[in-house]
Amino acid sequence: MSKEGEHKITDTQGKFLQVVKSGRKLNDPDWTSGRVLLSNKRIVLAGNQGKRSIPLSDVKGLKGRYDVNQAVASVSDYLSVEFDDNVILIGTNVDIEEFETDLYGALLNQKMILTKHPAVEGGVVQDTNWEKARVKITDGMVNVAIASGTFVGIELDDIGSVERATRTVKGEQRTVLEVEHTQGDTSVQTYVSGQTRRCALLESLFQKGERKNEGGVELDEVEKEVLMALYSGVSPFEIPGFLGMEVDEVESIFERLIEVDVLEEVRKRREVSLKTRGRNIASESINEK
Repeated sequence: MSKEGEHKITDTQGKFLQVVKSGRKLNDPDWTSGRVLLSNKRIVLAGNQGKRSIPLSDVKGLKGRYDVNQAVASVSDYLSVEFDDNVILIGTNVDIEEFETDLYGALLNQKMILTKHPAVEGGVVQDTNWEKARVKITDGMVNVAIASGTFVGIELDDIGSVERATRTVKGEQRTVLEVEHTQGDTSVQTYVSGQTRRCALLESLFQKGERKNEGGVELDEVEKEVLMALYSGVSPFEIPGFLGMEVDEVESIFERLIEVDVLEEVRKRREVSLKTRGRNIASESINEK
């Protein structure tokens, strides 16, 4: 790589096309095959029509689907990269999730943010101070190293909600991301603030996790009763007696809820714990009663 201090992160074959140029959608764009190179400074897209370099400092956001025509809709996995007033879609021969993790890492790793953790624990607001922290993105995780020595690992698959708010941060009104996730078996909220671009990138990453955990699962009343019992603190082993059900029936329900990513199996025969999607469904079901 030619730039001082620049190093290569990913170098693979893929495809790309521009769908927005200078703020205007392009009519009927088509994919170009070529080389996709990511460094800690830029994205380079090299095809038959030449090479394009996108400085990472210009990237404002990363998104998912951006269906504009049949050529785009026919490709299942790609990433939408927003920079200046442009949007380019990138698909790679490596797993797109891996490329996305690498790109978020190139944009955010070791960047400084402000965080308040835990801001809320078990539904109770905590008297926690704002502290400086650094971010590191790994596969499925946003890792936050707080200056005082605390380490917070936020699993994307564990995010229940992400809210954007305006709060007082060190005496100033600033944008704050309120991220609900779990710490051990306890629901907590971690607050994150910082530069506008960093907050926007972190928000899009957190929202990706949030979307994975939205309800979106059709459950019958008995399955909801099992979830509400677990949510209320009933042990998995006590569910049959608590709900007056046969053990085999409960086992079958556990299997179904594990399949739809609502429960996770802790160990065989049969201990389970609620995943974020399960907590959300159980909470909604209780509120409906």
